[in-house]
Amino acid sequence: MKLTLVRRFRRSRSLTMTAAVALLATVALTASSTPRPLEEVSLATSTPTGPMELPDEWMTAQRMSDGSTELSTAKYASARGEADRIAGHTRTAYRHLAERKWNFFGPSNIGGRVVDIAVDPQVPDQVFIAAASGGVWRSSDAGATFETAWPDGWTQSMGAVAMTSQGVLLAGTGEAQPGGGSITFGGDGIYRSTDRGKTWRHVGLKDSHAIARFAIDPSNEDRIFAAAAGNLFVPGGERGVYLSEDGGQSWRRALAPPNPTTGATEVVIDPSNPRRVYAAMWDHLREPHQRTYGGPGSSLWRSDDGGRNWQRMTNGLPTDADQGRWGLALAPNDPQRLYAYVGTALGPFRAFFRSDDGGDSWTQTPVTAGQASQSTFSWWFGKLFVDPSDADHVFLTGVNLMRSTNGAQSFSSVGGVHADQHTMRWDPKVPGRVYLGNDGGFYRSQANGASGWVKSTYEPYTQFYTVDVAETDPVLKVGGAQDNGCNRGYTGVGGPWSAIGCGDGLQVIIHPEQPNIVFGCSQYGSCYRSENSGAAPRQNIGTGQTTSDRRNWLTPLQFDPSDPNVMYYAGNIVNRSTDNGRTWTPISPDLTGGGPNDPSGYPWGTVTTIAAAPTDGNKLYVGTDDGRLWWTDDLGGSWHRVDPGQLPGTWVTRVAVHPTDENIAYATFSGFRSGSDRSHVMITRDGGRTWQDIGQGLPDAPVNFVAPTADGLLLVGTDVGVFMSAWNGGDWAALGRNLPQAAVMYLRYHENSRQLTAATFGRGVYDLTVPKCPAASTRLPLKPTGVGVVGVLASCGKR
Repeated sequence: MKLTLVRRFRRSRSLTMTAAVALLATVALTASSTPRPLEEVSLATSTPTGPMELPDEWMTAQRMSDGSTELSTAKYASARGEADRIAGHTRTAYRHLAERKWNFFGPSNIGGRVVDIAVDPQVPDQVFIAAASGGVWRSSDAGATFETAWPDGWTQSMGAVAMTSQGVLLAGTGEAQPGGGSITFGGDGIYRSTDRGKTWRHVGLKDSHAIARFAIDPSNEDRIFAAAAGNLFVPGGERGVYLSEDGGQSWRRALAPPNPTTGATEVVIDPSNPRRVYAAMWDHLREPHQRTYGGPGSSLWRSDDGGRNWQRMTNGLPTDADQGRWGLALAPNDPQRLYAYVGTALGPFRAFFRSDDGGDSWTQTPVTAGQASQSTFSWWFGKLFVDPSDADHVFLTGVNLMRSTNGAQSFSSVGGVHADQHTMRWDPKVPGRVYLGNDGGFYRSQANGASGWVKSTYEPYTQFYTVDVAETDPVLKVGGAQDNGCNRGYTGVGGPWSAIGCGDGLQVIIHPEQPNIVFGCSQYGSCYRSENSGAAPRQNIGTGQTTSDRRNWLTPLQFDPSDPNVMYYAGNIVNRSTDNGRTWTPISPDLTGGGPNDPSGYPWGTVTTIAAAPTDGNKLYVGTDDGRLWWTDDLGGSWHRVDPGQLPGTWVTRVAVHPTDENIAYATFSGFRSGSDRSHVMITRDGGRTWQDIGQGLPDAPVNFVAPTADGLLLVGTDVGVFMSAWNGGDWAALGRNLPQAAVMYLRYHENSRQLTAATFGRGVYDLTVPKCPAASTRLPLKPTGVGVVGVLASCGKR
């Protein structure tokens, strides 16, 4: 095979990573702390930790491939504003497009990560939850089913929820767990509702990025504490423990963190003495290619005067720098009893502690208590919960739910629930009833958490990466979901789906002619082939049968639309199968710039997208995570790299070929323009030799997918919605209404039915019927804007 390199192209970003812990000398911290501005506190050096953890790195690396050092909530707010402007323009100019309705297709039963729970003190069986990237939800039947209690058009990233006995509901936006992808879409502070989630008002901490917990003073519910974890990517900002003394309407900082990379992740009030307040701090920072998930700022604190002054608790607790995230809980029926645990800076479990004197002194419990549940990422959990009626009955969050009945001297695993636990709440009105939130959704036990866990039957907040639709029947859909595997749905709009394997579900595709043949992939391209609609038996394919040195978190697997028996799979090398995935042959060299200097660095040097031309089985286009585009017109005999000077150099999210012309193809890119003319959508009309920008009318936000239609329309999915234009771009319209403000990760257009299906990261799968646009089939001159393009959109839906 031959490669044509127009010129060598190298990314200039440095890749650095410290893989081993270099423990620092113990940093002296003051015995007491009063509120003070962060700028007066010097930045303490903390411990760089081990390899980056996916899927968050997959999410963040592509969105920061423009050279950014952070994922700015301000950029997302600006992009949402631009999306709103385009939607307003669409309602005015193309009302027939704006009025198209997105319908929730499902799944109703798979669920997604639940990070906090609030039980309504007044209304029986009413529960509120915070879904990681799905907003706030309300249940009126003790969690059997949920309905949304959060505006679709606001940030869907959530961290905490709480309710006073008078019905004031608080929501803290931004997930404090730095994993699972949703930190990519950070929060913008605290919201307050006085009508149980029907309406909301923003009440402060816009720059907190992530709210981890609320604590309400039981003797005076106007006094509410909030734990602000802070921006994971940038030191400083609004972080620490905040106090409201007017029922959550305004906030002031009560406890500043010991350094600008430390934030609060837990706050607890002693119910017998509400002047006593406890807090957990976590020192953590994410940089472009390394993470610091521990350091001297990680610590436990106590105030005895309602939050005016604080002391760090140290008697029996570690004070060195090798401290990761702390978990902290108080026993409500014995407030002198406290439990705490901490991981190392690298992530594994370090130690579990107990205090029987209100935190004056601490004793370490047996070192193995709960250890295995933390795996190598205790920072993903960091929560403890104590039975309100039994101080010895303790639950530890981890991969498994761990339960102790002897005051944390030993733990045993509780079965019957999904992996990765995050929150628990007891129902004060029903003895023995306890609720649980984990990566799989919401559960209820009537046996005080010991057994009998029942999962919610309606929780439509699944985080999807991909979706596919059967060519033979668009009602049949499959998709891959974060934490919740590969899934299939047959039942129509809003119905339940069934699990069909995988760990984290990534690429899932249906054979174009035989819908019983389904391929499903987990992380890093570990795939299977099923001839039973995804169910067992399954044949493993991918990592063992294909040739590649490196594979992306979401490894591309695609059918050739010109021959359904032909498939393509790529790590850093493109592989081809002519027998429906049973055997594979490499057809390219390494199409990337090589692997990273460090295993955790970006770019990873992997192929991210493959597109075969429907009209020419020899024509392929390929994109990579280091911004390269390639094409071949002889089935890999020779590969031609697109001149990098034509391209933005950012992560290529998708390439797609026009259904009727192999010389017309599209490429979409992640990242932000940030004031540059960097493109998000490009077109070639000469088979890949030259490319032009056609995306300047779109919001400045990552574009994740492009789907051209046979009759001349162009559909794109972005982090801030779905947009439509003519085949050559220009005037962009917001497509439809009723689509929540969750990132659209994947689109699937079904030509025969004109059905467009969108996979969202946090609100499940939606679909919409795309209108016919008679003028779109006319090949207009390529212009950024123009009367001709406007005429195309104006013709949509007309008869």
